[in-house]
Amino acid sequence: MSSPTTSARARASTVLRAPYFWGIVAIVLLLAINTIRDPGYLAISVHPSTGNLAGNLIDILRASAPILMIAVGMALVVATRGIDLSVGSVMVVAGAVSMEFMSAQQSNSAGTALVALLLALGISAGLGAVNGVLVSVVGLQPFISTLVMMLAGRGIAKVITGGQNTTASNDSFRWIANGYVLGIPVVFVIAVLIVVAVALLVRRSALGLMIESIGMDPQAARLAGINRRALLLTAYITSGLLAGIAGVFATATVMTVDVSQTGYQLELDAILAVVVGGTSLAGGKFSIAGAAVGAFLIATLDKTVVFLGISSSATPAFKAAVIVIVCLLQSERVRAQIPKLRIVPRRAPKEVASA
Repeated sequence: MSSPTTSARARASTVLRAPYFWGIVAIVLLLAINTIRDPGYLAISVHPSTGNLAGNLIDILRASAPILMIAVGMALVVATRGIDLSVGSVMVVAGAVSMEFMSAQQSNSAGTALVALLLALGISAGLGAVNGVLVSVVGLQPFISTLVMMLAGRGIAKVITGGQNTTASNDSFRWIANGYVLGIPVVFVIAVLIVVAVALLVRRSALGLMIESIGMDPQAARLAGINRRALLLTAYITSGLLAGIAGVFATATVMTVDVSQTGYQLELDAILAVVVGGTSLAGGKFSIAGAAVGAFLIATLDKTVVFLGISSSATPAFKAAVIVIVCLLQSERVRAQIPKLRIVPRRAPKEVASA
């Protein structure tokens, strides 16, 4: 029977080896740095007239919603040994479609907002399906096929908007990104519900195991009777759909789509969030919870950069430094060089045989 001390060490070792542990540590450290600069940084207040929660933490949760969406979709694609570089472009296409539709309708009704939302999600799922067909049916490398879509997506958005930033007005659509439910931002509530639904779907059914199997060994998965083509198509459609939701979140915040800035380089944030969450870019095992932690880390980083007043030219280097440190701490080889982190149960001393 193991002693309580040994069990505690084993539990501590398990926690340290969790793929997203160092991402959580990085979030706590960033919040601590911000708190040192401003002791009231973590304060959450209640607006006296609306009853809504307000504060820096609420702002971080709101900002994390679009990154959560694209990170979860990216995790599914990466698990199949692929990558989706087109999520940022899909976001701007979704925003362009919804803004153009509402601008043309000139209606403030909820029905117009619903149709605009469905159009945006339908187009996004269609672009994801194109990626899936190019990868699973045509046989193109995921990097190439999604790179083509990344370049084509912004061109499609410019065609839709005529190359101009499009603005619309619809209170129901704006409520998606700026409204509150029980004092909590609606956009964060929607994002959490979607992430939980995806996590339950892939972990409470065989879908997650099948996705991991085609990422680890496609040949063995085929021999086991797994439909690799259908799973790849599903993963890319899901990624496109979630990117479309992220695009709606991004454009509904300001009710404007900027064809050059909406979703710009967010595919890199999604990849970083997935990597920080412990999902290997080589495919196979993936973690939805880890991707969510990575998304929160990216949002906290963005907020910290602004709060500390770091210049825009140095911002990418600052973010890269934090991400590199987190990834290094997740590395088994690096952790093996830190004796204090190697929590290994001590062996019992050998009994000395009596003479």
